[in-house]
Amino acid sequence: MKIYVGNMSFDSNEAEIRKAFEAHGTVDTVSIINDRDTGRPKGFGFVEMSNDTEAKAAIEALNGKDFMGRTLNVNEARPRAEGTRSGSRTGFRRSF
Repeated sequence: MKIYVGNMSFDSNEAEIRKAFEAHGTVDTVSIINDRDTGRPKGFGFVEMSNDTEAKAAIEALNGKDFMGRTLNVNEARPRAEGTRSGSRTGFRRSF
């Protein structure tokens, strides 16, 4: 199960997030999303756990809990909707 982790401290790193989730089961991957332009963390990321029971236990235990001074928002990740990326990726520019 892919889990969304939001409202993370900008000082969080993958090892700290992994440790918090491993208290509830086996973690497959952890990825913190960084800003494309600055390279700085955006304050959210994703954790993947292959055992759904363990993943649900982690969500229940960590959602709304303080982690490094921030209240985490943890829930099952929703599939990305098509066409929701910001900016134009078509290569066409408008000229007015």
